Amino acid sequence: MLAVSSLPVPTIIIIALIAFVAWNLLATDNGFTHGLLAMVTVLIIACPCALGLATPTAIMVGIGKGAENGILIKNAESLEVAKQVNAVVLDKTGTLTEGHPQVSDAAWLDDDAKWKNILYSLEKMSEHPLAEALVRFMQNASAFGVKRFGVLEGRGVEGYIDDWKYYAGNLILLEEKGIAIDPILRSKAEKWTKEAKTVIALADENKALGVLAITDKLKPTSVQAIEALHKQGIEVWMLTGDQPEAANEVARQVGIAHFKAGVLPQEKASFIQELQAQGKKVAMVGDGINDSAALAQADLSIAMGQGSDIAMDTAMVTILSSDLVKISETIHLSQLTVRTIRQNLFWAFIYNLIGVPIAAGVLYPINGFLLNPMIGGAAMAFSSVSVVTNSLRLRRRRIHQDEVVREVEEVTEVKKETREYKVEGMMCKHCVGRVERALNTIEGAKITVTLEPPVAIIEYDGEPLSVEELQQILTEKAGDYQISE
Repeated sequence: MLAVSSLPVPTIIIIALIAFVAWNLLATDNGFTHGLLAMVTVLIIACPCALGLATPTAIMVGIGKGAENGILIKNAESLEVAKQVNAVVLDKTGTLTEGHPQVSDAAWLDDDAKWKNILYSLEKMSEHPLAEALVRFMQNASAFGVKRFGVLEGRGVEGYIDDWKYYAGNLILLEEKGIAIDPILRSKAEKWTKEAKTVIALADENKALGVLAITDKLKPTSVQAIEALHKQGIEVWMLTGDQPEAANEVARQVGIAHFKAGVLPQEKASFIQELQAQGKKVAMVGDGINDSAALAQADLSIAMGQGSDIAMDTAMVTILSSDLVKISETIHLSQLTVRTIRQNLFWAFIYNLIGVPIAAGVLYPINGFLLNPMIGGAAMAFSSVSVVTNSLRLRRRRIHQDEVVREVEEVTEVKKETREYKVEGMMCKHCVGRVERALNTIEGAKITVTLEPPVAIIEYDGEPLSVEELQQILTEKAGDYQISE
């Protein structure tokens, strides 16, 4: 502001007095009258109304524009900070994904009915979104009484059933506890992890009893959102508690170059601190209770509208639709708003810079023009109107991207692989038929079995099965046949 910041009130008063004195000393005719008019006109035209309206009107319109587009901005500071963001940190579940996890696969060590009941009993007591998916999957299971139930943050849960301790959580938990995993279960877990699925295991203190895979579809606009942020020159990070293989696959699908896997909730805030120590202005985007510390640490906190109440209370910006494209729109809106504020301040400054000398009478010796106080008042009012009008232009500006939404690839690239195995125990064509029918139960595989030589040729559309898995299939479905590589 000219009168408030650039030219303080005493300066304006001094200029007005100088104009009055100069007119009285230099004017040969009507010096007092002209000097008085000049002094009054300077005081009127220097009124900082336009400068005082420059910032709040633009902020008000900007926040309203955000609300129209499903972006709730808490205050003016939040809107201004968004322009400075050069790094965005994203949670995975519920942020990049739709937040509706479902169990897609399950494998048990032996008595699956018993293990389902135990897993159901543990997960029923947890409030984690993945636990809800597991409970829905096992909705027909029976609940046992659980004693000494505990949450292992970022790892899973534990509890005692019939005086025997059980764990339900990720593979990191099993590694930390030194719990053995059967090769067949481990092979399935590794396969699911490579498919970007979250693997949950049930185990007692000695061994894993079963593994389950949970999928959560990526949001259709996630790819577009990441592309938009990259075009704005913003560095994008993904933080997740998943295994590195699963995290890498998700990051590949959406186009994120930087990610950290196996991250505990309390480690998210520490990571944001590391980015801030590098001089970055960081925006954190999350939706869960476990994101609240990271949201509080970030320079700009953004919550998904479908997330927890705690996350939304902590956040400076809430995206009602949970559409990630709104992140880049928020940043773009902030840029437009700050640009409008600068325009308003510029024009208000120029108005005073030109208007004050004219009001003082610098043009009178040249062309005899002396600004009337009434005209000065009208000019002052016009400057305020022009600032408000310029701010209202924000309502007509587009903040969304024009690019066509590119759907997230839901099916990963299929890798075909052919392997040949020896099969012992086949004596006739009937044996060949039994072996072939048993192996044909393998999903996504093409089977060819011959008697001379006694081999099975399997063409896989995905990850090959281990010999142990193949042997189990033959034993259960075909009888006493031995398979080897």
